[in-house]
Amino acid sequence: MKIIADLDKCEGLGMCEAMANDYFEVDEDKVNVLDDSPEESDRAHVYAAVQACPVLALSLEG
Repeated sequence: MKIIADLDKCEGLGMCEAMANDYFEVDEDKVNVLDDSPEESDRAHVYAAVQACPVLALSLEG
């Protein structure tokens, strides 16, 4: 599983960071993916954070 961020869509709302701050950080109104390959034990948590993005700027691949 790989985290993909579409920075053109991102509005820096921070839902992802609030839900999975080990993987996402919002800086200057854009998301930074801190680790794009979540551990197996974190995948459900990261999936929930990706689904919470109100502008659909995040997706998962693989």
